[in-house]
Amino acid sequence: MEKTDDYVMVSALQHFVYCPRQFALIHLEQVWQENIYTLRGLRVHERVDVPGHELIEGVRVERSLALISHRHQLRGIADVVEFLVDGTPYPVEYKSGSRKAKDADAVQLCAQAMCLEEMFDRPVMTGALFYSASKRRRVVEFDPRLRSLVTETVRAVQETFANQVMPRPVADVRCEDCSLIEACLPQPLKKFDRVWDAQAVFRIDEI
Repeated sequence: MEKTDDYVMVSALQHFVYCPRQFALIHLEQVWQENIYTLRGLRVHERVDVPGHELIEGVRVERSLALISHRHQLRGIADVVEFLVDGTPYPVEYKSGSRKAKDADAVQLCAQAMCLEEMFDRPVMTGALFYSASKRRRVVEFDPRLRSLVTETVRAVQETFANQVMPRPVADVRCEDCSLIEACLPQPLKKFDRVWDAQAVFRIDEI
């Protein structure tokens, strides 16, 4: 049996692409803090984080499926994998909020697909990101550019673990919604002070 403890978590790729410093705070410094956005994310994932399977209109749906790729040194959990009529896996990743401009979510989904290809020995060319804000799926094509970005990010994550160096703060619009802003301190905190309604986290109609 191959050792997998040092394999990169698929979810870590999303953190790194979105913000390398956020990744390092979470995965190197073990820092985690909640805010309205992380709590909404937990609320969304309550619906898919319970392992199990079911048939929906003839399609087998697996929830919280364990993933592994020895070739790419990846491991993780897929929110949902739908198996098409011919047995091809179709990963679906659930996200709170709306679509982000960066490739972070697509990289995470593509990494899931690359694991599934190795596990089931068949090509996985597309998947979907489900955003709770719009309640719609965004279909993602796993093209060569995106696959290359996955492998490049895996190497970058491994180098960051090996070097144990904290990346510099990005200090841009990403900081405003980040739950780790007080640990990161990208700029004086008063610029990012926000007032939010904790009860809104659990409003079903908003997720």
